[in-house]
Amino acid sequence: MKILIQNGRLIDPATHTDRAADVAIAAGRIVSIGSVSPDFNPDRTIDASGLVVAPGLVDLAARLREPGHEHEGTLESEMAAAVAGGVTSLVCPPDTDPVLDEPGLVEMLKFRARNLNQSRLYPLGALTRQLAGEALTEMAELTEAGCVGFSQADVPVTNTQVLMRAMQYAATFGYTVWLRPNDAHLGRGVAASGAMATRLGLSGVPVLAETIALHTIFELMRSTGARVHLCRLSSAAGVELLRRAKAEGLPVTADVSINSLHLTDVDIGYFNSDMRLTPPLRQQRDRDALRAALADGTIDALVSDHTPVDDDEKTLPFGEAEPGATGLELLLSLALKWGEEQQGAGLMRALACVTHEPVRVMGEALGSLASSTGRLVEGGIADLCLFDPDARWTVEPAALCSQGRHTPFTGYDLPGRVRCTLVAGQVAFEARPPAA
Repeated sequence: MKILIQNGRLIDPATHTDRAADVAIAAGRIVSIGSVSPDFNPDRTIDASGLVVAPGLVDLAARLREPGHEHEGTLESEMAAAVAGGVTSLVCPPDTDPVLDEPGLVEMLKFRARNLNQSRLYPLGALTRQLAGEALTEMAELTEAGCVGFSQADVPVTNTQVLMRAMQYAATFGYTVWLRPNDAHLGRGVAASGAMATRLGLSGVPVLAETIALHTIFELMRSTGARVHLCRLSSAAGVELLRRAKAEGLPVTADVSINSLHLTDVDIGYFNSDMRLTPPLRQQRDRDALRAALADGTIDALVSDHTPVDDDEKTLPFGEAEPGATGLELLLSLALKWGEEQQGAGLMRALACVTHEPVRVMGEALGSLASSTGRLVEGGIADLCLFDPDARWTVEPAALCSQGRHTPFTGYDLPGRVRCTLVAGQVAFEARPPAA
């Protein structure tokens, strides 16, 4: 199908492009940007007046809940949520049921996702079998099946020798290890340690749980040479350790969730279980440090940390509620909100954190798509997000596409509304009334 997008404001952070330009698409690829040949006869023309035409968003942390937790979300519902949020590529962790530790499971998941013709799915393989932290998985076979890295999700490896061997193996073959820095023994609480947790009588997770894990990871990186991506950094102290590691030249990248970027432990209020998240919400000084680090590039990417949870598991006392929140449909708007509020950020940096920066994190694991995912280039894959930067909308859980309706941002007034999402040159989502 041939599509012509006219009168839009083209923004591509990868090339620092911000200009008015038409985009011509054919056979799933961008055939021209700016000057469109008079011989190009589109099957459909989309009028993008007043809209930003940006690369499709790339989310490095989205649980789709399938297989094993279909009562909380299915591929159909969560992929629909992704394209409704302008997300055209996403990475899912391996903590499904069964765990993604066998090539056949990865191939089945990718096949199911591919048949939906919506967002591109990039699974992470389990670092250890069953995420038990004991025996390593067959990383080479999982890579051949389509895994872009290896992770323990939220399950720490308690045996440091096993973690070292995993990183040695990954370094040998150039794989990236994705780790959430959290000490297995100190990180068992339900809220961030501090005055709020004490006042509410909630078990606390100290900042030490993150920094001790970071010290261990960085020492193992120095020993093994492994490349590591740190998932969902949450503290000011963690940011400072990351900054030092990058200055030292360690091959490390990091992301932060939309929850930690905008909320603090005060938002827990009177035991609001929608604020029961992993990692737990920390103090304002931590949030401010995370926001500044994302702006200056110390933290590379912003993620939705999309984890749909059903009512039965969420409407429980705070300490018993399942952690997690829906986020795919909020990622763009919360990135824009941060870009508006944070000094040194702005629209270009906000979009960079959810487009080409996540692609840089994945690197060569994307294969042939690495050169065009998260950016707009002639000849590249036509994954695009068209959004109205001036539109405002109120977060109403019942209006979300995700099967998980619990979000800590209920009632928030947010900027930016996705009007159309294209994946491989096909319209995967279109708001009503149509943008064309």
